[in-house]
Amino acid sequence: MAFPAAAEKEETSHRFAKDQLKAIIERIEKLEEEKKATSEDIRDVYAEAKGNGYDAKALRAIVRMRKMDSDERREQEEILETYMHALGMLQ
Repeated sequence: MAFPAAAEKEETSHRFAKDQLKAIIERIEKLEEEKKATSEDIRDVYAEAKGNGYDAKALRAIVRMRKMDSDERREQEEILETYMHALGMLQ
């Protein structure tokens, strides 16, 4: 009679795994929706800035640079300056 108990335990495990998987998928879907909404909000802010005369590409560059620490930012600026100098873009 142990066999039916083992089958029931296995079925319970499968049900738990199914429910857990479903919960994970639903959380991911919710976060994807939030990410989409946030991306739309960011686009709106850039559009507003552009409407006020700001250059969106420059704003994006500044946002990207502010994410870097000062040493990393300085290194990137030096590399850019070196390349521009090599190409005759700087005097």
